[in-house]
Amino acid sequence: MKRTISCLQFNISYGNPSENFKKAERLIEAESSHADILVLPELWTTGYDLKNLDTIGDEDGKQTKTWLQKTAKANNVHIVCGSVAVKKKNGVYNTMYIADKNGNLIKEYSKAHLFQLMDEHLYLSSGSADGSFEIEGARAAGFICYDIRFPEWIRKHTSKGAGIIFVSAEWPRPRLDHWRSLLIARAIENQCFVAACNCSGKDPANEFAGHSMVIDPLGHVLAEAGHEETVVKAEIDLNDIDQARGQIPVFEDIRKDLY
Repeated sequence: MKRTISCLQFNISYGNPSENFKKAERLIEAESSHADILVLPELWTTGYDLKNLDTIGDEDGKQTKTWLQKTAKANNVHIVCGSVAVKKKNGVYNTMYIADKNGNLIKEYSKAHLFQLMDEHLYLSSGSADGSFEIEGARAAGFICYDIRFPEWIRKHTSKGAGIIFVSAEWPRPRLDHWRSLLIARAIENQCFVAACNCSGKDPANEFAGHSMVIDPLGHVLAEAGHEETVVKAEIDLNDIDQARGQIPVFEDIRKDLY
């Protein structure tokens, strides 16, 4: 069972949802015939314009969901729609939407862990639901940026069968080494594929790392970007998940009596 995943790494227009929707649509239209699943970065509609999210964020995610479902169906492609700022009555959430190629919204996940070092907790509310879903016949899970520093959160999903981890991020360039190391570690310890889409470019306060990646269940990097705008694409074989877990039975050896 082979699938092709493309990560659309692009320079997000800071605080400009209209321009970002247009750009994402162009990229999706250009890449949809070359992949089964497309992945977008974190907060791709607004960028890291945290102070203005309560103004430029998407009310209940209506615009994003309508656009996503229409775009996925029109291009006959599954889309892991990165994440967007969603305004709700009780706060603004950093939310990932996922649609299948028929235009059905199949998952909504809000970032569980807020990165205090960059003041996310001052402008965003944390989610409380898991990121599990099924796509193209494969059990998967979605996570957002800082989430990858919490292996226990990732393991909760993979222990229930998730074999592909999708990550959307706006990861800063100074911590590029952490980005690469953490993603590879998450793949190895969970014996799963990792498809991670970061953004490129700069905003008024940050320079982003790029280096979107697709990693196999043994930790081999199948494809990796540099710092610039690009598409990172790799074909994965879902049979590799069971093969890796059969070689080293990590999940069978978990000491549930201890942890």
